[in-house]
Amino acid sequence: MGGQEAFVYQPRNNRGLSSLRESKVQQPMGSDPMERTPGTLVVIGGSEDRRGDREILRRFVELAGGSDAHIAVVATATTVPDEFEVEYKRAFADLAAGFDFLPIATREEANEPATIERLKKASGVFFTGGSQLRIAQIIGGSQTDIFLHQASREGIVIGGTSAGAAMMSSTMILGGSDTVPTDDAVRLGPGFELLSGLLIDMHFAERGRLARLLAAVAQFPHELGVGIDEDTALVVQGNRCEVIGAGAATIVDAGKATSERTSRGAFGLTDVRLHVLPAGFAFDLSTRQPQIIETDAGA
Repeated sequence: MGGQEAFVYQPRNNRGLSSLRESKVQQPMGSDPMERTPGTLVVIGGSEDRRGDREILRRFVELAGGSDAHIAVVATATTVPDEFEVEYKRAFADLAAGFDFLPIATREEANEPATIERLKKASGVFFTGGSQLRIAQIIGGSQTDIFLHQASREGIVIGGTSAGAAMMSSTMILGGSDTVPTDDAVRLGPGFELLSGLLIDMHFAERGRLARLLAAVAQFPHELGVGIDEDTALVVQGNRCEVIGAGAATIVDAGKATSERTSRGAFGLTDVRLHVLPAGFAFDLSTRQPQIIETDAGA
C-alpha cells in the first residue's frame, strides 16, 4: 500500500447493537443455500482446516451456492499473497467451487472498475488472514468497500479468517496484551461494520486472549465481545449465529457489568456474563441468549 498514505478510515455510524435489533432478516439456519440470506457472514477464528474435511470452508461454499458457487478470495491483509493463493485455490477446487484471487494491494486497485467487475461475478467473498489494519487502510471507504456492503445486503456471502474476521465488526481489535485488563491491554479502531454490535477476537483460546477481550468490552459495554478459537466459526444470519468447527466461541456480555479501577491502572469487572459455546450451539444477538441446537442423545 506504499506505507506513506495518510488515509484514515472513518466508521459509518455508532449504532451498535440497536442495528441488529432492528434487522428484519430472520431466516433460520439450514435453509436452501441457493436462496442466500442477505447479510450472511462466516466469521472464522483463524487456522481453519484447508486440507482435511474442511468443515468451515465447506459450509461457506454451501451458503454461497454449492456447486454453483464462485468464490473471490481477497488477500489484502497479507504481504505474501502468493502463499495464500496456492492454499485457497486447492481448497476451493476440492470443494468444486469456482475461484478467483484478488490481492487488492493498493487503494488504486480497491477503486478500479476492473476489481468491482471481478467481485460482481462472485457469490462468496473470502478475506484471508494477515493485518486487519491493512484491510481497513487499503479497502476502507473505497469502491470495493461500498460494493461489498451493497452486495452483502443483496445476498452475497462474506467470510473471513483471523484478520479477515476481526475487520467485520464496527469496533475492531487491532492488538494488545494478554495480561490483566487495563486501558493499554487492547488497541481498538473502527471496523467495516459488516457485523454491528460485536467485538471480534480470534485465535482466542490458543493465544489466551480473554483479558484483552474483557478490556475491549469494558470500554464498549454495549457491544458483545466474541472470541473465536482456531478452526472455529460463527455463521451469522440475521440476529442468529451458529457455532461450527473444532473449538468454541466465547461470548462476553458486559451489559450489566460494572468496572472499578485500581491505583495501578488495572480495572476489575463484576457481573460479566460469559458463554462458552462449541459446535451445536447458536446465539441470539437480539436477546443475548444462547440456544442449544444439538444434544447428545446418549448423555
